[in-house]
Amino acid sequence: MKTPIDQLLAEHRIIEKALRALAGLCERLERGEQVDPDAFDRIFEFLMTFADRRHHQKEEKCLFPALGAQGVPRDRGPIGVILQEHCTGRALIAQMRRAVSAHANDQFIEAARAYVDLLSEHIQKEDNVLFRVAQTLLDERSMRSLQDDFNQAEAELPGSLAKYEQEAQEMERAWAV
Repeated sequence: MKTPIDQLLAEHRIIEKALRALAGLCERLERGEQVDPDAFDRIFEFLMTFADRRHHQKEEKCLFPALGAQGVPRDRGPIGVILQEHCTGRALIAQMRRAVSAHANDQFIEAARAYVDLLSEHIQKEDNVLFRVAQTLLDERSMRSLQDDFNQAEAELPGSLAKYEQEAQEMERAWAV
């Protein structure tokens, strides 16, 4: 049976597809290719909706409180680092959006590369440290409760996991180099 942690791990694999697509957009711009403006809107929408509102919010509003109940501090240690990286990621998305609006390709590439690097490392930290801590500390009852919280959080969000997975695959196929 899939656990809530398994779900977060699966979401990471979807986010990684979008990161490869974003890196591909950067490579295309660096080669002087034209990129359809809709591509930027599409990747931003995915990152803000799936990666941040769906995935990060489940961590921040569901997983982290469950770990806090087991004595894991929120303001330092692994959770503190992860929260800071979520904020940094949001700031980098805003930077990318401003750069696209200003037609500043070099600034977009710089912010996008920083975002790809940040999230790639971030995912490794969660996969290899934070989620292992969660699997150790959360018993079966806590996992069921966490699953209920995830289900409620997802019910409040638009789109299904399958929709986002398809979107990420399409972006990766279209833009990854």
